[in-house]
Amino acid sequence: MFEGQPKGLYALALANTGERFGYYTMLAIFTLFMQAKFGWSESHAGQIYAIFLAVVYFAPLFGGMLADKIGYGKCVTLGFVTMFLGYLGLAIPTEATLTGEITMYAGLACVSLGTGLFKGNLQVLVGNLYDSPQYASRRDSAFSLFYMAINIGAMFAPGMAKWITNWYLGQYGMVYDAANNSPAYLEVLYGGYGLCFGVACISLIISAVIYFAFRNWFKHADVTAKQAKEQNSNAEVLTPKQTKDRIVALLLVFAVVIFFWMAFHQNGSALTFFAKKYTNLEVADNMRIWFNIFSLALIAFSVYTGFAVFQSKKSSSRIICGIATLAMWAGAYALFMTMDNPTYSQPSDFQQFNPFFVVALTPFSMIFFSALEKKGKPVSAPARIGLGMLVAAIGFGVITLASTDLISPMNLAENETQSILSPSWLISTYFTLTLAELLLSPMGISFVSKVAPPKYKGMMMGGWFVATAIGNYLSSIPSMLWNKIPLMYNWGILIALCLISALVMFALLKKLNRMTA
Repeated sequence: MFEGQPKGLYALALANTGERFGYYTMLAIFTLFMQAKFGWSESHAGQIYAIFLAVVYFAPLFGGMLADKIGYGKCVTLGFVTMFLGYLGLAIPTEATLTGEITMYAGLACVSLGTGLFKGNLQVLVGNLYDSPQYASRRDSAFSLFYMAINIGAMFAPGMAKWITNWYLGQYGMVYDAANNSPAYLEVLYGGYGLCFGVACISLIISAVIYFAFRNWFKHADVTAKQAKEQNSNAEVLTPKQTKDRIVALLLVFAVVIFFWMAFHQNGSALTFFAKKYTNLEVADNMRIWFNIFSLALIAFSVYTGFAVFQSKKSSSRIICGIATLAMWAGAYALFMTMDNPTYSQPSDFQQFNPFFVVALTPFSMIFFSALEKKGKPVSAPARIGLGMLVAAIGFGVITLASTDLISPMNLAENETQSILSPSWLISTYFTLTLAELLLSPMGISFVSKVAPPKYKGMMMGGWFVATAIGNYLSSIPSMLWNKIPLMYNWGILIALCLISALVMFALLKKLNRMTA
């Protein structure tokens, strides 16, 4: 799994882990922060959330175009600085006034611009490591590992947001209460949420230290197409037709995945609102382990040591990995036993399940598809994207079943909740959506890095994020409809879009495989 990978992959992956930890700590509470501070409705907060996500993922197009000219490393450096200024602006306490809104928007603009300079170009650097024939066959597995590292940061983020919020409330003798809308409580609550932006500043500094400390490991990959041609006369050169075919193939894929991201990114809006309004946040007995992020982390990491027991070549390594696996299970159980029974969760806690499942399931995904490839039955990236859309439809089928007998939000009073559902419904939904994500996202990024014409690598990686951006913006539709249509209709729209997108992708499959052969 980890054998044969260039060490530059690990430096870039860890740099991205720190940056994503801060970003997702901020994102876990963003809609809740806006509701608490400005008193905005689910619809208004969801709209701002979707616009922000859209801009964050649209910006890499321009960041990539710039990087194709001046270099990927330079843009990554600019991205660090700009993101830091954005998080710092968000962390500065302000009143719930127009000035507070303007300050928030300015901070969000800097975070968006900085992410555009950083995110896509860091992934181009990863892809460039695998342009060498020595590593070319490991490209797909590399992006699976890279994607797993991203989600390690994302996995701990909601727990950090919860800990900070509870700690800050405790300083004022308060506890989290989803139904408490008194001005005094809300002022303290959004003050606690504001500290989460400070965490993003600190994690970004750590990320930058890793990036620059180990830059020599991947410095050779920081070359544009022009530089590569000057350094290597055998560098890949495409005909105009080949360039056009590859761009068309990528654009077709981008068009389809828009609807996956529209459906998938309900985690910070509609699914969080569902957790707040309909899920029992008092968790008892064995279900509690799902709300101890450190137990979950140990379980996720034990998957890797468990696989190493069978994959290690030395018996001593197998013994060490076996002991480490058992120790992690024991640690997870010990942490679980220290929890209160019942324990009280928050709506943002549910956002930790998706990254947990990504980290825990990545080895299974890699081994499954590797086995198929060894049997001469490889599954192409476009085919996996189509399968991912089908699985996403199933995921929203799960939450639809959970919603069958629920009163729709439009029939609930403003502060009324129906906290009757077991958390297992949302956990099952996140599990299924994560299976879809593992089929689609890391393979999509790998596909772009492989197929993009050399002189347009940055721009095409940015194009992948533009598709994500459009999907993120469209993700506001369920939030806007939250209080206007029956809950079942909301989920039904997402199921239909996923199914239609899957059918389109399978219809294009032969054409895509031919154009990128």
